[in-house]
Amino acid sequence: MATQEAIGKRGPALPEVEEFETIVVGGGQAGLSVGYYLKQQGQSFVILDANERIGGSWRTRTWDSLRLFTPARYDGLPGWPFPASGWSFPTARETANYLEAYAARFDLPVRLGTTVDRVTKTGDRYLVQSGERGFSAERVVVATGHYGKPTIPEFASELDPRIVQMHSSEYRNQSQLRPGGVLLVGAGNSGADIAMDVSRRHDTWLSGPDKGQVPVRIEHPLRRVIVPILWFVASHVLTTRTPLGRKARPHVLAEGAPRIRVKSADLKAAGVMTVPRTAGVQDGLPVLEDGRVLDVDNVIWCTGFHQDFSWIDVPVFDDDLQPLQTRGATSEPGLYFVGLDFLYSFASENVGGVRRDAKRIVKHIAGTGRA
Repeated sequence: MATQEAIGKRGPALPEVEEFETIVVGGGQAGLSVGYYLKQQGQSFVILDANERIGGSWRTRTWDSLRLFTPARYDGLPGWPFPASGWSFPTARETANYLEAYAARFDLPVRLGTTVDRVTKTGDRYLVQSGERGFSAERVVVATGHYGKPTIPEFASELDPRIVQMHSSEYRNQSQLRPGGVLLVGAGNSGADIAMDVSRRHDTWLSGPDKGQVPVRIEHPLRRVIVPILWFVASHVLTTRTPLGRKARPHVLAEGAPRIRVKSADLKAAGVMTVPRTAGVQDGLPVLEDGRVLDVDNVIWCTGFHQDFSWIDVPVFDDDLQPLQTRGATSEPGLYFVGLDFLYSFASENVGGVRRDAKRIVKHIAGTGRA
């Protein structure tokens, strides 16, 4: 993907440019929620998505045993509840199928296989480029969601070639692994979940600082009491409007959320060995910050993702190239972000938590053109 400097300010001439009132970049839960509200307002819009199938990230970047942390009753997008038992926890595949069915149900104009290369602004209109195709609109909503580019430390390339290594977004099941030990780097939700999966057949080490854990079990028989309380806290207490939310937000963005499903007792019972942070490589093997060298045959990088917004050539970013926004609105009229971690609340990037942010953005688009 070209950088802003390499492309230049004007960019290549495009043979044809389609015009809309609003362009949504990203066809996951955030983009589809925005599309639902735009359609209610009678807007002329299009949703551009790089995947070949709706729900693509849920199909291609998650492991087979993954289930959502919220019951189905909290996972529905606007206008249609999640079609599953309300207190069940949907799988990634069920979530992908729901998103696909949702787009069809509301006849949302999703253009699949459309990777956005660049967004620029001239006057009061935005130009969105995808290869030789162009799209023009008064407004652009960036809804590319949580799954950005995998974050993998540079020293990963120094591992012995015999070691199978992959990012958590590439892991599906144990058939991808060599016989022998598995090191999971990153002790958050992904690392703990995958550790429980691989420990059934492999000696397993979980490396990284303990991120803490939710003190209750979300699948406990009392979840009908527990989960509503947790959801209320995530949606209405941990927000950018409350002192507690503003205090928690930087920590959550930098360190990730506490473990939700897997508890320390579960890891211990499964024989998972928790070890300090992985600091580098020595003689082709991973070395921990306490100096221990682990002779393992597999390494899974559960080190999260980072967003790359270099394709947006509009001055709305801080020194770390993160969008400067307030509840999704930027200083550039008509440019919005939806689906980011903790955009407004702890629940903002959740499947069922994005609807409030999407509704607010579209309300302002319809009313004033800016939030």
